[in-house]
Amino acid sequence: MTQDKVATDPGLSRAEVEERIAAGQVNVTRTPTSRPVASILAENVFTLFNGILTVCFIVVCLLGDLRDGFFFGVVVFNAAIGIVQELRAKRALDRLALLASPETAVRRGGELVVIPPEQVVLGDLVIARPGDQITADCVVEATTALFLDESMLTGESDPILKKAGNTLMSGSLVSSGTGEARVVAVGADSYASRLTAEIKRHSLVHSELRAATNRILVYLSWILIPLIVIILLGRIGAYGGFAALFDPNDQSYRQALIDAVASVVGIIPEGLVLLTSLAFGVAAIQLTRQRVLVQELAAVEVLARVDVLCLDKTGTLTTGAIGFHGLQQLPGRDDDLAAATRALAALSTDDAGNATSRALANRFDLGGAVVGERLAFSSLRGFSAVSLTRGDVPTTWLLGAPERLLAGHPEYLAEAHAIAATGRRTLALSQTTDAPSSLLDDPALLQRAEPACFVILEETLRPEAPGTLGYFADEGVRVIILSGDNPHTVGSIARQLGLGDAAVDASTLVTDEELADALAAGSVFGRVAPEQKRRIVKTLQAEGRSVAMTGDGVNDAMAIKDADLGIAMGNATPATRAVSRLVLLDSRFDRLPEVLMLGRRVIANVERVSNLFLSKTVYGIVLALVTAAAAWEYPFLPRQLTLVSTLAIGIPSFFLALAPNRRRYRSGVLPRVLKFSLPTGLIAAATCLVAYAPLRVALPQSDARSLTTIALFMVSLWIVSVLARPLSRPRVILVASVSAAFVLSFVVPFTRDFFMLSFTLSPWLAYVAAIGALGASGIELYYRFAKRRGLVVDRA
Repeated sequence: MTQDKVATDPGLSRAEVEERIAAGQVNVTRTPTSRPVASILAENVFTLFNGILTVCFIVVCLLGDLRDGFFFGVVVFNAAIGIVQELRAKRALDRLALLASPETAVRRGGELVVIPPEQVVLGDLVIARPGDQITADCVVEATTALFLDESMLTGESDPILKKAGNTLMSGSLVSSGTGEARVVAVGADSYASRLTAEIKRHSLVHSELRAATNRILVYLSWILIPLIVIILLGRIGAYGGFAALFDPNDQSYRQALIDAVASVVGIIPEGLVLLTSLAFGVAAIQLTRQRVLVQELAAVEVLARVDVLCLDKTGTLTTGAIGFHGLQQLPGRDDDLAAATRALAALSTDDAGNATSRALANRFDLGGAVVGERLAFSSLRGFSAVSLTRGDVPTTWLLGAPERLLAGHPEYLAEAHAIAATGRRTLALSQTTDAPSSLLDDPALLQRAEPACFVILEETLRPEAPGTLGYFADEGVRVIILSGDNPHTVGSIARQLGLGDAAVDASTLVTDEELADALAAGSVFGRVAPEQKRRIVKTLQAEGRSVAMTGDGVNDAMAIKDADLGIAMGNATPATRAVSRLVLLDSRFDRLPEVLMLGRRVIANVERVSNLFLSKTVYGIVLALVTAAAAWEYPFLPRQLTLVSTLAIGIPSFFLALAPNRRRYRSGVLPRVLKFSLPTGLIAAATCLVAYAPLRVALPQSDARSLTTIALFMVSLWIVSVLARPLSRPRVILVASVSAAFVLSFVVPFTRDFFMLSFTLSPWLAYVAAIGALGASGIELYYRFAKRRGLVVDRA
């Protein structure tokens, strides 16, 4: 392969750029990082349950007492809270997303400038560098071994070689090499940009909570319509049958429909979806304050499920800032290093340079030498190269991994390893008469390169790294270091962090079996190629592990994309940020424990409140079916059910959904919720039916309903008390407060009249209290049984 063209084009002038801006030829596209406002409004307002409850409210307005429509306030409140919370999360995420957006390097007026994608204009000369994301459609004019990852657009996982005349589609990622490309389509004319935005916007991580909630809603949707038909028939039978229904002088059909409304209101878990979204949204907002960009809300949950965390060394465990330590002569030699310093000066002036070239910048002088062909660094090759001419003799200088450039010089390689073992990053500088492009055509030519000296760099370990890794170890999360650096350097860092005494040289691991055996034996790896990082992630996933991958370089991008959760540092390449789910905007690794704790809180608390809502749904279904089959009046008015639901479910679930919770993740959320809510719902229904059966005969209907409401509240309150355990002081206050509010609703004249409650000291009150206590005892016994069987887990 040869370089297609020597780059001499200065790019657009300032005047040309201004002309294109005036003509509207600017790369302005709408790429939302969160859901649009219309979608947020629609999802919170136009739901199946809201629709059914709205119909019920209209029935109450037309045929009954408006006070029985009090339940509709819950619908309005739920929708309002959900909309406000999601809009707050949207504003926070959109604001932070601006800080994590990709940048584009262009040459204008002969100078390299880095600009936001929306400032790119038609005809701009884009400089493609390793790790860059192409932000506008371009045609290549000059390249040096330019490979692009187009998997986000085409699904093709292998990097694609690009030559002069080829098209670079917006959204593709530069894997290696460099290039110059002319922008040919911007904004709305860039089809690939729109396609990429759609792919990124609609790609979802797997959320067990979302899947469990959706499955519950699907199950309820299947049974709700036939259940409503059964309820209507039962209510008609309880109030005189069809003859009374069609008798114009008989108004009992009104009460039949109000009873039907009460039955339906008792079934629907109206706050379940709200509180799930609320828990995610609050967690996302809290993370924005920690400078963590959540590119998808469910990613918070995913980190709570992670049991393996794969880390890159540079930029994650270390600060990412590489400092120049010095040059060191090869052992047994006393060379003049003047030519080497000129070569380092040339290598440090590359427009597409990496952190190493930046560390060398402005330290050396070219000394009149002329820079020719370049070969950008690639982690696959392990070196960069530049042709330098001083006088009439061109010389190619190579800078890279000692394992690649010193393979034929074991004595020098051993010295490089000895330096690396001290924790410093060691590179080899070699020279050859072969042109850089010929090294790509025939890698064997590397053996002819003559070693010149060692270039020694140093990195700074992040001060927060030991404590953060210790936290993950305590939480049962395995940490694996995957670095492309020298194994001796990586091993030195690992020893400082207490992760092991030595690093495995991943370049010696050829087969998947060797890789799996190495993973079973150790957790620190050096010289890990980008493709190996992907293989390691897939190997761990095949073992049933949930894997998070962090990094900042383009060599981490594909592994981050394949991991269950990809986490990018704020200083990561655009390619890495584009495929990640979380971005640590200030590149602080110690933010991750906070994400983990919030994720665990979301999962544990949503599971807890799901038990509350589904217990209500179960006893609502049972009460509706039994009273319909027996042709009984329904034991509650809609307003009485709303009172119990608000005090014993709605208010407690709101606080419990946002309460601290450090419980470790356990799979099987939906089965556990069903195994708890079904029995407790049946116990609650049985309590109400046993209480109501004699009351409906012995007392007026209003008194029977009031006393049955007490029984329902007692058993519902006990469900709350067992799910709130361990009962900390705030939770005891919560339970006591809703209990006091319920008592006051019977005592205060206004609330007593509003909810049609009657309260007299009588044997029937003692009977109801005894039945309620018996139902609460049943809940307590089942809770203890469920806890022993692992169906309910208290907060850790």
